[in-house]
Amino acid sequence: MNTPRKKIQLLPPELSNQIAAGEVVERPSSVVKELVENSLDAGAKTIEAVIENGGQTLIRVTDDGRGVDAEQLELAVTRHATSKIAELGDLMNISSYGFRGEALPSIASVSRFRMTSAPQTEDGGAGEASCIDVLYGVMKGVAPSALNRGTVVEVAELFSNIPARLKFLKSPATEQKKIQELFIRLALARTDVSFTLKAGSRELVRFEAGQSLARRLAILWPPAIVDALRPFDMTMGGMHLYGLSSDPRSSQPRPDRMLFYVNGRAVNDRLLMKAVRQVYQGRLTSRDYPQTVLFLDLPAQEVDVNVHPAKNEVRFRDEQGVFTAVLRAVGMALASVPLASERFAERASAPAAPEVPAFGYTRPLEPPVPEAEDNAAPAERTPRPAPKPMGFWGEADAMRIMKKPQPSPAPASSPAPFFDPEETVPAPHNSLREESSPELDFFAGLDRPPKRRAETATPPLEEEKIPTTQVEKEAAPKVASSALPLDDIPAMPEVSPLNDFRWLGQVARTYLVFSQKDDALLILDQHAMHERIFYEKFRKGGSRGMAQPLLVPLELDLHPAESSRLIEMQDTLTRLGFELSKRDSRCFVHAMPPEMDRAEAVSFLREALSGRVDDLNSVWIHHACATAIRAGQRLTREDALKLVSQWLQTEEPDFCPHGRPCAVTLDKADLERLFKRKQA
Repeated sequence: MNTPRKKIQLLPPELSNQIAAGEVVERPSSVVKELVENSLDAGAKTIEAVIENGGQTLIRVTDDGRGVDAEQLELAVTRHATSKIAELGDLMNISSYGFRGEALPSIASVSRFRMTSAPQTEDGGAGEASCIDVLYGVMKGVAPSALNRGTVVEVAELFSNIPARLKFLKSPATEQKKIQELFIRLALARTDVSFTLKAGSRELVRFEAGQSLARRLAILWPPAIVDALRPFDMTMGGMHLYGLSSDPRSSQPRPDRMLFYVNGRAVNDRLLMKAVRQVYQGRLTSRDYPQTVLFLDLPAQEVDVNVHPAKNEVRFRDEQGVFTAVLRAVGMALASVPLASERFAERASAPAAPEVPAFGYTRPLEPPVPEAEDNAAPAERTPRPAPKPMGFWGEADAMRIMKKPQPSPAPASSPAPFFDPEETVPAPHNSLREESSPELDFFAGLDRPPKRRAETATPPLEEEKIPTTQVEKEAAPKVASSALPLDDIPAMPEVSPLNDFRWLGQVARTYLVFSQKDDALLILDQHAMHERIFYEKFRKGGSRGMAQPLLVPLELDLHPAESSRLIEMQDTLTRLGFELSKRDSRCFVHAMPPEMDRAEAVSFLREALSGRVDDLNSVWIHHACATAIRAGQRLTREDALKLVSQWLQTEEPDFCPHGRPCAVTLDKADLERLFKRKQA
């Protein structure tokens, strides 16, 4: 196909401005960003933005900055005219937000544009105000106007002259949300400036000058998130890093609360995000994100801000140095956060143990391991775990570790399951409590200790004296079977689901240990097992949406962010069994899922409304994690067998809802490799 040869020619100014507008003015939020940044460059201490119809009908930004002289108004809306830089050297030493001289002419080429300004005089007063009108790129001239101080820029009928661009805009509500997000990001960087954003006459957000960063975040984020933030402040290699970063336990499944600033400019930078996520590696799952607001100040010549038309990306000269500095700075914020999973850190901080001779050499005795509170990672989006590497879990790769018991009538002494998979209505909460053993309440709250038998006065396990002689054994009172020597443990009943497995005991009050025909060890994680039981129970019960009416409704005071979240999660919570109503800033709970009590319902709603759980499946996983028995909780032999019996009734017992293994086997070959009898 032959096409006629066309001559090279200069583009008309109107067309070139519209091409530039396609890069700079992507949507109404881009206009707000450029105008607010111009106000900050002008030294404004008070900025107000008003939008209508998501910014499409009107955007008006008012400030009290230095203003623009009347004779420079035309240059202000002329492409490549700026007061920010004058020579090539200035381009490598940018200290302002804007510097290209493209924002105002690009905006004016796709809207009805008016700029009114009263320049500041040398003595600090206000000069005579003037205004300029531009109609879709065509200047209408400068005229006197009335304004006390600063500058007012009005952008009306955005993209009306470009229908192709107009149809790509989202709904007014979506565009308003984008504007609010960008406006907030600018406000967080300048706590010395007052910011106000309005939609018509309705105020969306207001920040007073002089507020701290944490105070401004408290206006935006729920209290549970803000309270978990830890400050950091560090100087390294000419770089100053400061800000706030969260406790790993307050993570969320989205990265929208990870904010980065370079020399005061809000940026989206993969290097900074990667560095922060690496700090949290091992403390969060791969699909969870921390909350972080990080400011990085470094010499202007060490960063290139001229790599993106919208100026929201940067390039560092020393990327490795920046990466290392972020690791250390954010690591400072996490240094004071106690994590039960970091056992090495706990031992390092413990007093040195005395040394005793052992087989010809000396070694320190290990300090006692404290009772660790389980810190399971927050819920992931999907319950199906990633495939495990072959050969890693021993026999678990070849087949299920323990086969599901065949359905058969169980004797009266056999433990009842937590839930009947065939039942159509979840059991009441109280009856579920009665099914658990007297020694352990499987539905206990996070901080509730296990109940002791009222009719016995058995001292704690650590204080029990084990009889040694036959006379002492006959005269000794009966104690829990888990406190007896292994030889005194009666044989497992034939109806036990464990069959060939023999109970050995509990290690670290977390792991249940069994032997299989003296040929292998089976180690079970009690928390992961109980998570699996509860997860499947909540998933089945939540899908039915059964609700337990409350005689006296629960009342919750809501933060504005929680109110918005409640509207988004209304359908999800209804499917779980909640009946909610909202009046002003209060939420009323009229019914809740039968498996919860009032305290658990309040705690769960706080977690859901703070954004720590996302979709419906995540809600079930998170609640299962919070309800399951914790690591560090002692189980008797009977409790352990009951837990295993119920765990084997689940559909996928090999993994917990987070994808962690519930069981690990060590056979003879694994033990030989551990003791280096055979090389792998």
